Amino acid sequence: MRRWWSGINPTVRGFTVILVIAAIIYALEQEAALSVLYILLSLAFVLAMTFFVYQLWRERRGEIGAWSTRSQVVFYGAAILMIANVAGRIVYGSSSALDLLSFLLVFVLCGFAMWRVWRDEHTYSY
Repeated sequence: MRRWWSGINPTVRGFTVILVIAAIIYALEQEAALSVLYILLSLAFVLAMTFFVYQLWRERRGEIGAWSTRSQVVFYGAAILMIANVAGRIVYGSSSALDLLSFLLVFVLCGFAMWRVWRDEHTYSY
């Protein structure tokens, strides 16, 4: 049995495991428990991402403090707008593709603004 299971394509084996888990959840009528687990995992993911970003900021805040005032305002403003964008998405949710598109557009534009400021502050030309 072990040799047979190892001989299966890894993608097919992974989908088989997912289907078995889905069948067990459906058979035991545990959809409600699964939805609660999804909410808890979503919250844990947001908290983990927040902690990661905080750690990055804490390591580099001295470097950011040496930037010009305009660069600091743009960088922190974009970061705050990203946080507000994610919070709004979590609180209000989304019901259409236009909502998702606007969320992604704001997120990408804020990321671009932060990257551009970082690149401008790290370009050394005479």
